[in-house]
Amino acid sequence: MALVEKDAPSKGVVRLTLNRTDKLNALSKALLAELVAHLDTVKDVPEVGCVILTGNGRAFAAGADIGDMIERGAASYADPDRLEIWRRIEDFPKPILAAVNGYALGGGLELALLCDIIIAAKSAKFGSPEIKIGSFPGDGGTQRLPRLVGKSFAMQMVLTGTMVDADLAERKGLISEAVDLEVLQDRAVEIASEIASRSSAITPYAKRAVNAAFELPLGEGLALEHELTVAAFEKEDRIEGLKAFAEKREPKFKGR
Repeated sequence: MALVEKDAPSKGVVRLTLNRTDKLNALSKALLAELVAHLDTVKDVPEVGCVILTGNGRAFAAGADIGDMIERGAASYADPDRLEIWRRIEDFPKPILAAVNGYALGGGLELALLCDIIIAAKSAKFGSPEIKIGSFPGDGGTQRLPRLVGKSFAMQMVLTGTMVDADLAERKGLISEAVDLEVLQDRAVEIASEIASRSSAITPYAKRAVNAAFELPLGEGLALEHELTVAAFEKEDRIEGLKAFAEKREPKFKGR
């Protein structure tokens, strides 16, 4: 059985579905490796403009593989292969939209935080429960979560381990939309299709520029934005976009 299922629900859109339902899609090393392998197959494909990441069953992902952590201890966290997998997800150039269908806890929340857009079912739950087992988020949660929801609420989530619902997550800026579960996938495909209709050569530049706002001081971020804008001018799609605007027609992007 595949730990990650892949399908193409719309033109230019690839959907990856975590499929370890008996473990609430816990993030085993094998599952993460399979996820990255799928991402690698579409990374350089111009026809793919956006990736949707979601989960089967009751969870998006309910955290790390606790069994592996018990068996291997700190080695399970410090495993260089595992760290490389997380880095490759973080460095994936195309936009990733997380469609959170259920529990996004611990490492599952940290995986969602690596995505560029998060939408969720109204019934979804978010949390960093590691403190309850004598730990704390170690895959970016302590750094990315405060940047989205602010220090106070991030501290509350991390230090109490309490789950929050999608309504509160939306109000705090953790997610962009909360929708009914039955329309979650349709809404995810709708947003992803709109992204995919743009230039797959240009959206990675936009993604890097926005991410810089969370990683760099303002002056350095503005300098990078300028650098990326100049680089994007060299792309065929940028020229096509300008010509289409001048000619009052829809652009025909080719992803290059």
